[in-house]
Amino acid sequence: MNEILSALQMRKSVRVFTEEEITKEDKTSILYAALQAPSAGCQLLYTILDITDQSKKERLAELCDHQPFIAKAKLVLVFCADCRKWLSFYEEAGLQPRDPGPGDLLLAVEDALIAAQNAVTAAESLGIGSCYIGDVMENAEDMKELLGIPKYVYPACMLVFGYPTVQQKEREKPKRFRVSDIVCENGYQDKSGREIREMFAERTGEKNYEEWMEAFWKRKYESDFSNEMNRSMEVYLKDFIK
Repeated sequence: MNEILSALQMRKSVRVFTEEEITKEDKTSILYAALQAPSAGCQLLYTILDITDQSKKERLAELCDHQPFIAKAKLVLVFCADCRKWLSFYEEAGLQPRDPGPGDLLLAVEDALIAAQNAVTAAESLGIGSCYIGDVMENAEDMKELLGIPKYVYPACMLVFGYPTVQQKEREKPKRFRVSDIVCENGYQDKSGREIREMFAERTGEKNYEEWMEAFWKRKYESDFSNEMNRSMEVYLKDFIK
C-alpha cells in the first residue's frame, strides 16, 4: 500500500493535542495544500478564516456544542462557502450580477469541503492531527457576529489541528462500514431490513439493534445541536431563497 492510501486509512479525528506548536512553515504547507483542491471553474468559492485570537477560539469552543479542546488547538481554520466575493469581482468589471441562489451555495459548500479535506490530508502527512467541527454551523447569529461573516457567506466547516498525544495515536479508529454497504452500482438502492441489520451487526455490542439505534437516534438525529444546526441553516438560507 502506498503512503497516501496508508495515511488515508490510518487517519482519525484527534481531540487531544500536545503543547507542541505548529511551525509557520507547516501551517503554510497546509494552507497551500487546501488551495490545490479541485474547484468548480477554478473559482475557489470559499474563504478560509485563520482564527489566531485565543478569545475567539474559546468562544468558538462554547458555540460549537461546548467542546473545550477546540480552544486548545494549535491551528483553527473555518472554511466558509463564499458566494459573495465573485459578486465584487463582477461588479468591478461594471457587471450587474444576479443574487446568489441555493445552487450557488451548494457549489460553494462543495468547494469549501474539498479544500478542507486537502488540508486534513496535508496535515496528516506532516504528523499533525485534525478534527472536523461541523458544529460551526450552529448558532448562526452569534457565529456571524463573532467571525464577521457577511451576507452570502456560510461557515461550511471548521478544522482544528495539533500534534496528537500518545493516547490519541494509540486510540482505535472507529470502524467503517464495508464498501458493499455504501456503494450502489448504477443507481440508488434502498437496503432491506436484513441488509440493514447486517450492516450494524458488529456495532451494537451487548444491545440489540432497536436499543442501539434508538440511543444513537436520540444522541445524534434528535439532539439539541442537530436541531440548532437546522434552525441556523434556515437563517442562512433566507439570503439565498427569495
